Amino acid sequence: MTIHTPPTHIAAQVDAFRLANGMDVVVVPDHRAPIVTHMVWYRNGSADDPAGKSGIAHFLEHLMFKGTAKWPAGEFSKIVAGFGGQENAFTSFDYTAYFQRVPKQHLRAMMDYEADRMTGLHFDEDVVAPERNVVLEERRMRVDSDPAAQLGEEFSAALFLHHPYGTPIIGWEHEIEELNRQDAFTYYQRFYTPENAILVVAGDTDAAEVRALAEATYGAIPARGETPLRKRPAEPEPRASRRVVLADPRVRQPSLRRGWLTPTYVSGDRDEVFALELAAEILGGGTTSRLYRTLCVEQELAAGAQAYFMGSMVDRSAFQISASPRPGVAMETLEAGLDAVLAAFLEQGPSEIELARARTRLVAETVFARDNQSSLARIFGSSLAVGETVADVLAWPERIEAVPREAVVAAARRYLRPDRAVTGLLLPATA
Repeated sequence: MTIHTPPTHIAAQVDAFRLANGMDVVVVPDHRAPIVTHMVWYRNGSADDPAGKSGIAHFLEHLMFKGTAKWPAGEFSKIVAGFGGQENAFTSFDYTAYFQRVPKQHLRAMMDYEADRMTGLHFDEDVVAPERNVVLEERRMRVDSDPAAQLGEEFSAALFLHHPYGTPIIGWEHEIEELNRQDAFTYYQRFYTPENAILVVAGDTDAAEVRALAEATYGAIPARGETPLRKRPAEPEPRASRRVVLADPRVRQPSLRRGWLTPTYVSGDRDEVFALELAAEILGGGTTSRLYRTLCVEQELAAGAQAYFMGSMVDRSAFQISASPRPGVAMETLEAGLDAVLAAFLEQGPSEIELARARTRLVAETVFARDNQSSLARIFGSSLAVGETVADVLAWPERIEAVPREAVVAAARRYLRPDRAVTGLLLPATA
């Protein structure tokens, strides 16, 4: 599910503009507390890593905390902590973001820092190897020690045969080991430009204040020229179903996952993507969903079952379902039950009651999510970073409400076919 909509009382005040150097700015006023969330989003992520350099976007994210001439490593983090604030960063397939959440009077300091970091990153060779080791250890902890994460990597690689969405965000271990200082700076100079950046400020401020501060800080950075192009290969249409099986003695709870390639809001027919959002909610959006109700409650085959879909990506996306068998239930039995649920859904489609409930749940979840100021900033930042607009974000609830039953049936039948599916099985190792 993709959560888009901001609160009604905030949506009416959202303002967006562009600085003279090409940097986009979004302001989301929220006066409920004297706090602001300041985020800078760059339109590059792991899918933009050069061939053979997987993990460089994430590695650079780490190195961005190694300081500038003005702010040596660790100094600004101490300042933010002294304000009683929080800071962090994250890398995804399509974007990298840096954020601080601080009392509103320190907004200018956050802009000063990020503007300086956009052009003044500075670190010596002696910090590269230790930070690379930190990333390698992060990978070992998150992936090598977790069979489910290992299956996830293999599953994605099978789902995306050609597109870099099939490569882990953190990178492959053997390529991380070869990343160096020059790789990081080459990537930094290509993508960390004002034309490639989005500033999102949510909190106790307004457009006039943010515009003045942004022009004084980010606006002083000279434009570089054209926005850097994303150079990505296109994923071919799947022609055969595929299976990925991982057996490991550490597995205590077997699981099954299945995925299909789908369009996104940016790369495909938007009406189809809205329909897929509803299909995911109907099939696996909680304890009243079709999968959970049938497999977990009625047939008592599964301990859990859910569906997931993310429509806000630059290129292709994946519609995924997963389930775990109850003790004593064979994986073959669970898979047969799941196949039957999917077949019935494709044949009959959802009932009008299921569709109405799914619409209500999706919109209600966005209402709950929008009470968080950081969530507001992330909603707008992530959407704009993949190519959507503020208007797209604001219109999301109405578009969901308007999807007819026939559209959900048509989208499900087109994309959730057995011959397009990748199935992943996580099993305990047998002697």
